[in-house]
Amino acid sequence: MGEVLTNIWDKILRTFQQEYNALWRHWFEQLEPLSLDGGILRIGVAEESWRQYLSLRCSGGLTSAAQRITGHFVTIEYAMPGERTDADRRQTSEQAVVLDASEITYFNPDYTFDNFVVGPSNRLAHAACVAVSESPGETYNPLFIHGSVGLGKTHIMQAACQALKKRNPASKILYLTCETFVNDFVRALRQGDLYDFRYKYRYVDVLVIDDIQFLTEKEQSQEEFFHTFNSLYQSRKQIIISADSPPSEIPKLEDRLISRFNQGLVTRIDNPAFETRMAILYNKAALRGINPPEDVISFIAERITSNTRELEGALTKVYGYAMLGDGKITMELARQALGVESIPRHSQVTISQIIDAITSHFNVKLSDLQGKRRSRSIAYPRQICMYLARELTRHSLEEIGGHFGGRDHTTVMHSCRNIDNLCDHDPQVRDLVDSLVASLTK
Repeated sequence: MGEVLTNIWDKILRTFQQEYNALWRHWFEQLEPLSLDGGILRIGVAEESWRQYLSLRCSGGLTSAAQRITGHFVTIEYAMPGERTDADRRQTSEQAVVLDASEITYFNPDYTFDNFVVGPSNRLAHAACVAVSESPGETYNPLFIHGSVGLGKTHIMQAACQALKKRNPASKILYLTCETFVNDFVRALRQGDLYDFRYKYRYVDVLVIDDIQFLTEKEQSQEEFFHTFNSLYQSRKQIIISADSPPSEIPKLEDRLISRFNQGLVTRIDNPAFETRMAILYNKAALRGINPPEDVISFIAERITSNTRELEGALTKVYGYAMLGDGKITMELARQALGVESIPRHSQVTISQIIDAITSHFNVKLSDLQGKRRSRSIAYPRQICMYLARELTRHSLEEIGGHFGGRDHTTVMHSCRNIDNLCDHDPQVRDLVDSLVASLTK
């Protein structure tokens, strides 16, 4: 039965990989078929996070594949080493929930520090989360991380939780969205269970709230969260919060909450640079056990500049196209998958060409662009130069800053945001930028 079961499981995995490639992970190869008896296929898993991922996201696809391969009705159970049956595991899990209802144990197994790509756009946030995982409640408390969607806020917060849990398995970690907090509070008010609600949220070692901007215009929820925050902070418990903007820019958030959030570390995650995007794509490909050519990775990184989720989506689309054919990923296939005829010509633009165009148009010198003068007559063309370098070249923010007198990446980001804002609100600036782009890419 052993060899037969192994062959059956291998066919199930291959079928699942072809039909659900976005869910496939390289560690699936380490799953071990234990038995197939009474219509129950038992699979051995090495880590609890793996079981949670399989149960919550993959069971339907795996069950469907198993039934097609075996020709029988099959259900799948996942077992950790030493467990006898799935029923035993459920009983143990239910008892744990009764004994400690405040602890949330599920984290995405992909969201670890090892799988987080560090670059100039997220280096401080990463370092802060590592420090928090090593010394909760001491180093940065509270830790407030903000940035646009899809840039890795959830990933890095879950990574901190998983690292902390691994270091101290007994720690009580409550990880949830702000929407869940508000819904729990409303339910507690309606049912008269405020005592249980407060016990759940205030007697933990680490409280992690995602998307705190959901508190906007919810006065009672803000009041309750304020007291929850104070209770945890005074007990030296770690608080980690994320939002899409810094505390002071969250609309209709009480000043006392803004003050509390600002008393810790507030750090931003920005859009990843070209090199970081390439590293993210390599990382996502490795998680799925695929190895696209470097030119394909570079092509996707060049086309998708917004966030990690869109990068992953583009990689998934390319891989899906490959699986419809012979499974081979090529540049031609990548262009077809992303709907691109050819690589944009602006990929060949150099910073030197951009500088020449700017110095000619604005009648300034290279030494002025690289110097320390901040007058508008110099700062404005310098910012446009940096903006065009980011848009038309593959250079990182740090490299771009190096071409302009050794300025750091934050200066480049500020310049790019300023020109972006001007383009949105000033048609003359938009026309000027479009004209410069056209002349450089013709």
